[in-house]
Amino acid sequence: MNPLSTNVFDLPDRLAAKADPALIGSDGHHLAAVAGCLAQQRADLAARLEETRTSPVRMGQEALDRDLQTHRLSARLALLQRFGVDICLGRIDRPDGSVYVGRIGLIDDAGRQLLVDWRSPAAKPFFAATLANPMGLTSRRRYRWTGERITDYWDETFTTDSGATSAALDDQSAFIASLGASRSPRMRDVLGTIAADQDAVVRAGSQGPLVVDGGPGTGKTVVALHRAAYLLYADPRLDPRRGGVLVVGPHQPYLAYVEDVLPSLGEEGVRLCTLRDLVAEGAAARPEGDPAVARLKSARRMVDAIEVAVRFYEDLPAAAMTIDCDGTPVRINPQDWAEAADAPEDGTAHNDARAEIWEALLDILVDRFDAGIPLTQRRQALQRNEELTEAMNHAWPLIDAADLVGDLWSVPAYLRHCAPWLSPEEVLMLQRADAGEWTVADLPLIDAARHRLGDPHASRRRQALAAATAARREEMTKVVDHLIAADDSTLQVMSMLRGADLQHVLVDDALPPAADADALGGPFAHVVVDEAQELTDAEWQMVLRRCPSRSLTIVGDRAQARHGFTESWVDRLARVGLPTARLATLGVNYRTPVEVMTEAEPVIRSVLPDANVPLSIRSTGIPVRHGSRRELPAILDEWVATHDDGIACVIGDSGYAASPRVRSLSPELAKGLEFDLVVLVDPDGFGEGIEGAVDRYVAMTRATGRLVVLT
Repeated sequence: MNPLSTNVFDLPDRLAAKADPALIGSDGHHLAAVAGCLAQQRADLAARLEETRTSPVRMGQEALDRDLQTHRLSARLALLQRFGVDICLGRIDRPDGSVYVGRIGLIDDAGRQLLVDWRSPAAKPFFAATLANPMGLTSRRRYRWTGERITDYWDETFTTDSGATSAALDDQSAFIASLGASRSPRMRDVLGTIAADQDAVVRAGSQGPLVVDGGPGTGKTVVALHRAAYLLYADPRLDPRRGGVLVVGPHQPYLAYVEDVLPSLGEEGVRLCTLRDLVAEGAAARPEGDPAVARLKSARRMVDAIEVAVRFYEDLPAAAMTIDCDGTPVRINPQDWAEAADAPEDGTAHNDARAEIWEALLDILVDRFDAGIPLTQRRQALQRNEELTEAMNHAWPLIDAADLVGDLWSVPAYLRHCAPWLSPEEVLMLQRADAGEWTVADLPLIDAARHRLGDPHASRRRQALAAATAARREEMTKVVDHLIAADDSTLQVMSMLRGADLQHVLVDDALPPAADADALGGPFAHVVVDEAQELTDAEWQMVLRRCPSRSLTIVGDRAQARHGFTESWVDRLARVGLPTARLATLGVNYRTPVEVMTEAEPVIRSVLPDANVPLSIRSTGIPVRHGSRRELPAILDEWVATHDDGIACVIGDSGYAASPRVRSLSPELAKGLEFDLVVLVDPDGFGEGIEGAVDRYVAMTRATGRLVVLT
């Protein structure tokens, strides 16, 4: 498409002055070169990918290298196919020339840099330059794309002699118009309009935890996701092979809303989940019905009680015992058990440690047999001994995490032992008839137990494999003895079969390929937590278990905490194990119109006078409408009929039947989302106190265009 140099710009008639070739001609030619380079690179990548996929390789490292190369080529090709010339965000101008900024870097066959990656140091002024600190720029241009056509652009000048004309400097039209654009079921692309305050947070270093605190519409989620993409580009410690990045969101609608953001920024490998997804039992867990029970389970020390619960089962014999092992008495002292229990490294999961303790105990006891009995036979006799196995099962049993937590809620004496700070009334409060009927409040405890215990099934599989391997060795030993006895050759060739090397060839005792590890089990190099104000102390431990580096982006708003947040971020995070958290505050509301915020602010200040209510920079001129809930169908019908695109949301009417362009959500599930039209139904019914006020405030501030309140 080589008239692209002239038709990449598709400006409406009202912007005819901006279509002057003197203003856009150089951009058109440059973007034509970008389009040609993209087409060439797509073709080259497709050919290389096909060649890589079909090239013959040997098993092992060659096959692994081929798979890795296939993955890299596929990811790059997918990104280039996702975008056309709209891969370019705009340009920055310096006295010595212009630099075009893109979603990725792009170099043509002649070595000319057509685009610099938005995350590169060279692109930083595109986002961070201000009049107070122009960073060497004379001007900056941002494009507004519709498909692969530029339908507007916005110039900023930083010097009086930049050469920019008044036609391009028209009240920030592209920027403001983009903020008010219609919403869709996915988070819209905002990379081209990231503001300087947001970019400073995006590019902050990855060392330690960073809190991004901001009210509605300040772009906290945008910042967090772009920060994840930036860190993956800029910080080699976050390489996916070293753990990569995990994003933890508040609920499934949120994940569906943001799932396309990181791929659009060139990052396909980031994992997104909710806290429920971190535990297998989370899918079926119901809300905790009793707030008092939820409060008890949410405390960090209840998570600490899991350690006591596990140690209860690590009960090494305190008295000596003698077992009969195929006619040989074998004495086992408490010191033998203690020595064997020291074999696993510190931090080894309970169930994994059992196998090592068992092997260490066998090593100790084999020397107490008659030396005339072959070592293999001595070890096999011990392995088969029921009395020794029973003692091991009592001293260090295999435990399932769900069973352990279920016992806490069904055996009062066990709970009193593990959590002695609980009152007798609290112990009884936590008991329930069906211990395995999991609630959301149970999930952090199951997670803690699973990490402390490990997988009992894996340990059983290893034991079964070891037993099968020992049986095969015993059988092969008989075969070898028979072959040697029957060998009447002069050189006695068959005697070589007793060699250690050939023994390993004859019986392969290698473990089979392990099943895929829990993809969300970690560790991750960096973790993003959105709506973090809602996490309990126990839930924070779920996150920290997966992030030993303590490199986190923590996103939230204390004023949107449904159960209250009276502490500072610093105090709250220090309590859960993050004493070095840094704080970045966003105070500009780019999303919510002034008309909506004017009505929403008193709602939250009535319960939280110090709430971080951001300053809105947009005005729609549409006042908040109040009416009767009987008007709901007519309001929605009128809106759909007069708006060709966009998304509306009814919040507070669970009986409303949603449609493709009108959603129906609770206040809690609307958190983190945004809609062109929000209709609140009976907001006073959301509840009293902080929880009710927060739900009303959150629901009101989801509106990007119009808010209607029906009672």
